Amino acid sequence: MLNNRLRELRARHNFTQIELAKLVGVTRQTIGFIEKGEFSPSVTLSLKLSHALNCDINELFWLEGGEEL
Repeated sequence: MLNNRLRELRARHNFTQIELAKLVGVTRQTIGFIEKGEFSPSVTLSLKLSHALNCDINELFWLEGGEEL
């Protein structure tokens, strides 16, 4: 399972879901689904999010412990 810190990092930058969604070219609903773990973003969207939040992609997303690649 893919885990994320999107809500935490978005709040740290004082972005609303709508503001972040506009920055990366998706809907507010997409941001909400990612935050709740109901949607795993593409590599492209993951990179756009990490760039918008000025963080390493590994700080934003990680696989749940114990899963093998």
